[in-house]
Amino acid sequence: MRVALHTRVRVDRIEAYETAHQEVPQELTAAIRAAGVTEWTIWRSGTELFHLIECADYARLLAELEELPVNIAWQARMAELLDVVHDYSDGGADASLPVVWNL
Repeated sequence: MRVALHTRVRVDRIEAYETAHQEVPQELTAAIRAAGVTEWTIWRSGTELFHLIECADYARLLAELEELPVNIAWQARMAELLDVVHDYSDGGADASLPVVWNL
């Protein structure tokens, strides 16, 4: 399945956000892959971030990462860098962007 998300980096934290993504902990990327993700790409336009995730089951991904200490630490780090556009924790697997058109 493909899941699209929209987030926003704080204007004064763009460099820190990009630096953080050059240093994603190997333990976290391994856990993401183990949870069924085959691809996760993030594009940035100004402060707008667009994520495309290809995974077996997005709900499973969220559930498997939820209590993982390395993910909790990563989410805390991201909370310092991001403005909330959507609170994906409340909507869970249903909080992704809706598909408008597909070729």
